[in-house]
Amino acid sequence: MAHVLLLGGTTEARALAAALAAGHLALRVTSSLAGRVAEPRLPAGEVRIGGFGGPEGLAAWLRAERVDAVVDATHPFAAAMSRNAAEATEATGVPLLALRRPGWAPVAGDRWHRVPSLAAAADLLPSLGRRVLLTSGRQGIGAFAHLDGLHFTARSVDPPEPPLPASLDVLLDRGPFTLDGERAVLREHRIDVLVTKDSGGAATAPKLTAARELGLPVVVVDRPPTPAGVPVAQSVEAALAWLEGR
Repeated sequence: MAHVLLLGGTTEARALAAALAAGHLALRVTSSLAGRVAEPRLPAGEVRIGGFGGPEGLAAWLRAERVDAVVDATHPFAAAMSRNAAEATEATGVPLLALRRPGWAPVAGDRWHRVPSLAAAADLLPSLGRRVLLTSGRQGIGAFAHLDGLHFTARSVDPPEPPLPASLDVLLDRGPFTLDGERAVLREHRIDVLVTKDSGGAATAPKLTAARELGLPVVVVDRPPTPAGVPVAQSVEAALAWLEGR
């Protein structure tokens, strides 16, 4: 039976794992999670948690476990893991597919400011507002630690670690989020600017609608590019079709 390594952690990864575990294709699937969240949502089927030790360690694991294909369904901003996957599969000759949900697109009324990085977002923020809702993940909060005169409300699944902004509230929460809930967060914390990564998907999109309703500026951090030469599927169905053709 062919063995597929599914680099997971996203909604799409769990949906793909569930489809494969239900016997959609006659494959053995191992889902790998980075272990950065204290209590991750586990997918169906076999699961391993923790890193591989860089591209060399991943390549060794692919050989030892006789992996026939890899699906990189990590978060769109997990650039290091995606690079490792590309290097390891190139070294071993194992086919690789990136499963990436489409990014968000602005609509009428949006006041988006696209930037290439969290550092660029931090540079722009003082010109846009003073009370910031950060939804860029706990590992990125340090990029804003040097900003004085701004108050941050940061939302993350687990508590962030230093360095942190001097004026900071932390909301421990996990999506999916509702529009009413996002309206309440913006109102109760008197937010006047939102920072988000372009993660795409519906689970965290209501904040964009709530910001649009209030006319708030939104700083959107663009995704890093997918490694060159790696094919991309934008849906679970497309990933299943790719696997079926292996």
